Amino acid sequence: MDAVVFDLDGVLVDSEQLWDEVRRSVVAEHGGTWKEEATRALQGMSTPEWARYLVDELGIRLSAEQAAETVIGEMAKRYEGGPPVLPGAEDTVRAVAGRYPVAIASSSPPSLIEAFLTAADLGDVVRVAVSSEQVAQGKPAPDVYLEAASRLGVGASACAAVEDSTNGLRAALAAEMTVIGVPNPHFPPDPLVLAEAAAVLTDVTELPEALRRLQ
Repeated sequence: MDAVVFDLDGVLVDSEQLWDEVRRSVVAEHGGTWKEEATRALQGMSTPEWARYLVDELGIRLSAEQAAETVIGEMAKRYEGGPPVLPGAEDTVRAVAGRYPVAIASSSPPSLIEAFLTAADLGDVVRVAVSSEQVAQGKPAPDVYLEAASRLGVGASACAAVEDSTNGLRAALAAEMTVIGVPNPHFPPDPLVLAEAAAVLTDVTELPEALRRLQ
């Protein structure tokens, strides 16, 4: 492995529940109907994709642009006191960056990725940060991972990817990266997809040791 690419939500920031809560609230407030499968379907989508899903599949009475603006605005408010960085996440990223070039490949918009980097003081450590807004398709398509590898100047197959969700795992697998799963306890990934990971961790702080074993 020549580089490590981190997902953000659910891996470094405990935000999957926040996204779910905010989207559910927006759907309820604007005349939509939440579906049981929506939570997992939305995980990994780019902003344009999930905004269209809220309109087309869940029936909210907003345009896709208004839906995106409303949800991201509320998420930004939740981040005003700092994003909910997971325990040990900053130290883990720094430890990994001491051995490998590090990137973030996230479905969050650039503003929320930047909020994390600022809060965690990792702007000088994370060489590349890519939002799925900046590529053609969100996860489970591999686009955001392939773009992160390209910006690092490393072949995707020479990268490790750290993921928590079903769609994120599928995206990293499709990019032919060495996939390390850190299952989200609130929204566990599909066991069959997780079984394709090279390693499965209970906590992101276990990552440096896992990388040593896989090298």
